[in-house]
Amino acid sequence: MRPFLTDWRDRRQGNAVCVALPASVEEVSLTMKVAAEEGQPVFPLGGNTGLCYGAVPESPSPKDKPGIVISLQRMKQIREIDVAANIATVDAGVILAELHEKAKTHKRQFPLYLGSEGSAQIGGLISTNAGGTGVVKYGPMRDLVCGIEVVLADGRILSDLEGLKKNNTGYDLKHLFIGAEGTLGIVTGAALRLHPENTNDAHAWVSVDSPESAVRLFTEFQEKCGAYVEAFELLSGTEIDAVVRHIDRVHVPFDTVPEWSLMIELTSNDSSVDLNGVFEEILGENLENGSVLDAFIATNSQQAEQIWHVRHSVTEANKLEGMGMVHDVAVRVSKVPAFIAKAKEVTAEKFPMATPLLVNHLGDGNVHYILMFPHDYWKSLSDPDAVTHDVQTCVHDIAASFGGTFSAEHGVGRKLTDELKRLADPLRYELMKSVKQTFDPENRMNPGVLFE
Repeated sequence: MRPFLTDWRDRRQGNAVCVALPASVEEVSLTMKVAAEEGQPVFPLGGNTGLCYGAVPESPSPKDKPGIVISLQRMKQIREIDVAANIATVDAGVILAELHEKAKTHKRQFPLYLGSEGSAQIGGLISTNAGGTGVVKYGPMRDLVCGIEVVLADGRILSDLEGLKKNNTGYDLKHLFIGAEGTLGIVTGAALRLHPENTNDAHAWVSVDSPESAVRLFTEFQEKCGAYVEAFELLSGTEIDAVVRHIDRVHVPFDTVPEWSLMIELTSNDSSVDLNGVFEEILGENLENGSVLDAFIATNSQQAEQIWHVRHSVTEANKLEGMGMVHDVAVRVSKVPAFIAKAKEVTAEKFPMATPLLVNHLGDGNVHYILMFPHDYWKSLSDPDAVTHDVQTCVHDIAASFGGTFSAEHGVGRKLTDELKRLADPLRYELMKSVKQTFDPENRMNPGVLFE
């Protein structure tokens, strides 16, 4: 049972009386009814690629029953691809990469792209409102779900898979379950928005001297070719250094690793658009005025894959690099440089033994500010939990001072329940708890997630 009980980074392990592996929504419903009759907590499990321990089965109190893990890995059916409506109806256990491949056979794409696409499941991605590199163009999971199927705490099935663009019949209940992290019910199926396949793409790795220059360049791209901007990622040199040290087949197209790198993707379903020409025009002008220090434009698919191999290897590299305190904050794009500057200033003073690594979805303001502590130093700490708390509080307070959030795309899970209570608007927190009470009055659905 250990793989079903343990955080994928092996940092936290839970407990359960059993693991259920239903193969249909009807089997999920029956399992939930048994759990309700026995008063057992239920812990939904997707691909287990989260970073906030939301999939680790832990009851809030030692007096509570151990609970049942429900893994949807056998629910892997892609039920329908409706090309005219641009909708894929799928089971919650479908792996993201498999949906990508299936959509491609219909000349469509499901535009959610992230490093864990080979293991992440649709139900988990919905439950955490996952983001990824394409949010700047397509939005997060919340914008890609047009219908949902959920099994409630008492076993009843709520099915809303019509996927209609226009439907003003009261509350749009699906949005309560998107980002709820399994605390209101178990997502078993979804209707997802597809988009035309991008038959035309271009990729560039750009060196800039500062986050301020990066924001100015992003603004220019938005003004001149905003409809084509698919990804706009800012990485610190320290992060790329970590990838180079730990990951195979890494190629940096510059003589030295830049202090700040932008990885940019432009896409279109119009093959007549010269996207490389767009890059050459915008980057050429900025090379001349000094806003861009250097630039590499991929001329073939292999070079493009090399660029994104670096970007998508970040999580794996950081796991090997040290003990990383990963933060998932977001501020307005215009405030990203000020946040980074303030965070580096404050954390250098408070935590001088840590190295800041940055991965920023610049197009949507999501900054993964990572303080990397050496493994040996971390093992020597007498109270690592206290240090973790101090680091989190420090970085989250800085984000809050810029009007930002402490959780942009990773969720709250069990890791950040204290921060939700501390930093959320009190009325919003109260209303959220009221929703929880309505759907799960016995607090059996993923207890300990979102709320203490």
